[in-house]
Amino acid sequence: MGVALLGSGGVVAGAGAVSASVRSQVWGAAEEVPGTAALNQGGNAEVSSVSCASAGNCSAGGNYEDSSGNIQAFVVSQTGGAWHTAIEVPGTAGLNGGGFAELDSLSCASAGNCSAGGVYDTASNQLEAFVVSQVSGTWHKAIEVPGIAALNQGGSADITSVSCASAGNCSAGGRYSDSLDNNQVFVVSQTGGTWHKAIEVPGSAALNQGGSAFLTSVSCGSAGNCTAGGSYFDISHNRQAFVVSQTGGTWHKAIEVPGSAALNQGGIAEVNSVSCAPAGNCSAGGRYFDGSIRQEAFVASQTGGTWHTAIEVPGTAALNQGGVAGVASVSCASAGNCSAGGHYSDNSSHSQAYVVSQVNGTWHTAIEVPGSAPLNQGGNAGISSVSCGSAGNCSAGGLYKDGSGHHQALVVSEVNGTWQTAIEVPGSAPLNQGGNAGIPSVSCGSAGNCSAGGHYKDGSGHSQALVASQT
Repeated sequence: MGVALLGSGGVVAGAGAVSASVRSQVWGAAEEVPGTAALNQGGNAEVSSVSCASAGNCSAGGNYEDSSGNIQAFVVSQTGGAWHTAIEVPGTAGLNGGGFAELDSLSCASAGNCSAGGVYDTASNQLEAFVVSQVSGTWHKAIEVPGIAALNQGGSADITSVSCASAGNCSAGGRYSDSLDNNQVFVVSQTGGTWHKAIEVPGSAALNQGGSAFLTSVSCGSAGNCTAGGSYFDISHNRQAFVVSQTGGTWHKAIEVPGSAALNQGGIAEVNSVSCAPAGNCSAGGRYFDGSIRQEAFVASQTGGTWHTAIEVPGTAALNQGGVAGVASVSCASAGNCSAGGHYSDNSSHSQAYVVSQVNGTWHTAIEVPGSAPLNQGGNAGISSVSCGSAGNCSAGGLYKDGSGHHQALVVSEVNGTWQTAIEVPGSAPLNQGGNAGIPSVSCGSAGNCSAGGHYKDGSGHSQALVASQT
């Protein structure tokens, strides 16, 4: 339950149009995920991932602590705007002999048709990766990722990201430990509802000479056409950022993000988020360290299948006086029309939240999230997740620290290209008596119709899972 920290430009359609849009985009009150009170006897639950296929039709997942102190994975679905009762991920009880399972990523291609992935601990204390699918509203049994056992000789594997382009056609990625206990990266694809064998990311072995690679994000623009990103250690043990693309169902060779080497003079760079709309037209964001060992935020874009040169996020140099910035999340509604968010450190070394938008292929100037300064009296704010229902109409979530030193959950919306005023998630304050709330995941089924998931700490000091929806 750690703290997730990781001027937007646009054309306003007119005061009247924006006003009407704002009135229609109201966040409802946060609620404890139905059914988690019965599951979460150990008092340690959170939502880690939310995905909405259409307005009011979403799924979410995360983990909870059972009465024996074991960590278990759960899923929960929303239909017609109503959240149903959470359940333990089917099949994980049989897999999770070591008492640690969590769902880390979930993606829905259509209402009631989703796939998810995560990690579990075997009876022999090996961490293995699982995938699970929901078909026509019913969650099926989780399975160990096919082929991962042969790769995972070091006994530490997990799924970090899943993306579905259409029902039963998804890709996922993560990492595993080889026989030398080096971290390697893998991808695995589902076609027609069947998961195929995981493979090491092509080309990653040649890049990952330092033996420490991580895949952080996957996004599919269409079935069999996906992009992923992450980081690896080069031969000098500098961390570098990579991207890799799948076309027509075949994964091609991973490459260092073009231009990132020139930026990354401090030797630590990584892709944190990738988003594609449509196939071959993606944006990625992350962080790097410059020659002064300051952490800076970058974005890079792919058009027609070709990655262009990474750039520092415009405007972050002026904001990031404290030298700690990064992109946590990117979401693209259409080719060249994306939004991103993250955090930066101001001249008082306080973490602040920012957003930035790309319009017709051009990234505009990053801005501090409107309204976040009055909320963030404790000086620790950031955007963790961004989702766009259409170009210029997005929502984002994260956290901030109030004047009492408590972390609170935050949401903010972009309407017709203009970011509105951030607010504390409605209804979260009465839940968050223990003062530790945040939103790690937001998903929009359509413009202005989004759901968010996260956690809060109740008055007994227990972490609970929360959801909130926007209509």
